[in-house]
Amino acid sequence: MLSSHAHRTAENSAAQLLPELRAGMDLLDVGCGVGTITVGLAQRVAPGRVEAIDVSEQVVAATARLARDHGLAGTVRARVADVMDLPFPDASFDVVHAHQVLQHLSDPVGALVQMRRVLRPGGLLAVRDADYDAMRWYPDSTGLERWRRLYTDIARANGGTPDAGRRLLAWCRSAGFTDVTAGSSTWCYADAQSRAWWSDTWAERTGAVDVPGLGRDAVSRGVAMAEELASMAGAWRRWGSDPDGWFVVVHGEVLARKEAGPGQEAWRRIAES
Repeated sequence: MLSSHAHRTAENSAAQLLPELRAGMDLLDVGCGVGTITVGLAQRVAPGRVEAIDVSEQVVAATARLARDHGLAGTVRARVADVMDLPFPDASFDVVHAHQVLQHLSDPVGALVQMRRVLRPGGLLAVRDADYDAMRWYPDSTGLERWRRLYTDIARANGGTPDAGRRLLAWCRSAGFTDVTAGSSTWCYADAQSRAWWSDTWAERTGAVDVPGLGRDAVSRGVAMAEELASMAGAWRRWGSDPDGWFVVVHGEVLARKEAGPGQEAWRRIAES
């Protein structure tokens, strides 16, 4: 999983947000992972401060190392924190960003309420999540269909929402945002290099039963045996070796602005001019 996250960048995973960023903004990156998106955002808002949070000490440490490697140690602070109880005062940030986070939460609207709380008046929320039911591939594969059913069943059993992408607009409105722009974007794997990487990543995550991940979770829940998982992993590798292989990941994405208080909108327009 960490290997797959390392391929994410601000350009391929937060393109809808980049035109909105300005030097000097304070930004919160929720679910920073290994920091590859975080550093791209930090480079655009420096010298503004960036707080990067995740629930895993391992990935927080990776983000801190990557920030140091990019000369951003003074800009990025990475720490373990819970999105359901953000350790920041109200109105602390100009931008809150969360990529592939809400799909894993049992209370995504509650998380968005927290993100809205720490936004300053006129501040911007950017969220992006995949929709597993909307993923498409070629050639057809019963093994990949079985993989998708397994993944979505386990995600829901864990309290997540694997079709989160289509729900972002509704969730943001339920969290109190009224100025919301919704859209979509994709990742597409259709050349030999990206196809091999994508297929190997999912083959490993599906077939491995001795490390944390989809395979071990499936076995522990009794919903798939090791032999079935090995068959799904084989389907991934066969797809990855097919020169006609094509796979698209559909994402929903939202930009939502917190209502500006009295006088704040005019100051925002001046700052952006």
